[in-house]
Amino acid sequence: MQKETREKIGLLLGLVGVICFSLTLPSTRIAVEYFGTTVVGLGRTVVAAILVAIVLIVRKEKLPSPRQFISLLIVAVGAVLGFPLLTSWAMESLPVSHGAVELALLPLATAGFAMFRAGEVPSLKFWISSIIGSFAVIMYALHLGFEQLQFTDLALLVAVIILGLSYGEGGKLAKELGSWQVIAWSIMIGAPFFIIPVGLNLTTEMLHAPLQAWVSFIYLAVVSQFLAYVAWYSGMAMGGIARVSQIQYLQPFLMILFAAVFLHESITLFTIVIAVIVVFSVILGKNAPVEKKGTVTENRIVLNEEVVIDKDRG
Repeated sequence: MQKETREKIGLLLGLVGVICFSLTLPSTRIAVEYFGTTVVGLGRTVVAAILVAIVLIVRKEKLPSPRQFISLLIVAVGAVLGFPLLTSWAMESLPVSHGAVELALLPLATAGFAMFRAGEVPSLKFWISSIIGSFAVIMYALHLGFEQLQFTDLALLVAVIILGLSYGEGGKLAKELGSWQVIAWSIMIGAPFFIIPVGLNLTTEMLHAPLQAWVSFIYLAVVSQFLAYVAWYSGMAMGGIARVSQIQYLQPFLMILFAAVFLHESITLFTIVIAVIVVFSVILGKNAPVEKKGTVTENRIVLNEEVVIDKDRG
């Protein structure tokens, strides 16, 4: 497969992942009202683990190596434990639009960790596009009056940081372990520790929750916690972590759109204007060059972080 075609497929898969993730906060907001933070935040992983275990057994997947296990542990802490639990807690009191704005900082966190963990070096054009997108969402937050941070705001910011690390680590590991295998093994690592706290928080009243609450919870467990990550990590592995992460700038506005459709939250003209600016930054960023260690320069060749001098040039 040609590099250009591979990158395009990677961007498309990244977009599919982002669309799926954009329904996460609206679904969480609906589910926590009836099931609570612990059941929604951790219970989704327990349910997803059943599906994942079946897939791993049927495919007879090999166990990860000790080195890969360490990376999987990082992914599990961010994508399986921290982010679901923190966002579930925040969505008990915050509107989806509020959470969507703060999660818009995720591309910067992902790109930053990508440089350190995957060896990607975004260009100046890439960072300019990131700054444009981040500035746009910050202005959006100020316009909506979110200047005073609360504990729930801090929870979302921490969620952004740990998920950014998880994305960067998972995107790197996906190239050797496989895209869906990364989140699958991460779920299997985390699920056993969640069974007891989830079980202690189950109540008979939950059985009488409305259909929309059950649909939201099942979506979180099957799609948000597993299938969306398959598309997302596949996209990052094929298109590059830093470049594909730019698509995340669309996520907050997709979240707001879904919140308007399913939760009847309003969409203002200012939101639409900011969305246009953010889309522009995505277009700018996805076309920006992203260097990786192991590229050819004018005077030297860098391979596996070792410098080999071109003898013809002395």
